[in-house]
Amino acid sequence: MKSSPYITAEGMFRLNQELSERWQRRREVVQALAAAAAEGDRSENAEYIYRKKELRELDRRIRYLQKRLPDLKVVHDAPDDQSKIFFAARVALETEEGNEVEYRIVGPDEIDFEKGNISVDSPLARALLGKTTDDEVVIQIADGRKQYFVLDIRYDD
Repeated sequence: MKSSPYITAEGMFRLNQELSERWQRRREVVQALAAAAAEGDRSENAEYIYRKKELRELDRRIRYLQKRLPDLKVVHDAPDDQSKIFFAARVALETEEGNEVEYRIVGPDEIDFEKGNISVDSPLARALLGKTTDDEVVIQIADGRKQYFVLDIRYDD
């Protein structure tokens, strides 16, 4: 399944910044690679081998970003009905065990579990879309099912 093309303005800024940084890093790696290649026998030159690998990884990510960025649609505004869960919502949930968790629904390019950012394509986010405060959400997982209660919904300005 193809991932959703939606992204927040902050997410788009970060991806553009990453692309710029990768291009800068690529220039540095190419210079180091040229210097390592000038040292002679490349088959046993660890610096040369390492830099070639690093260059491949940089080029792969640069190609991905150059292909992905034009397809992304930045969602700037909060929805008119902020009582429902839509893209970019911060959602406070209560688990079956009584624990409170908070997630923000973002694009697949912005996933960051430490910040609580989950993809709009994830099973939990899909189940949450359109729900309101006090709604119950049940998702199927490998071990069975998980149940959540929506405590709060808010959108960043």
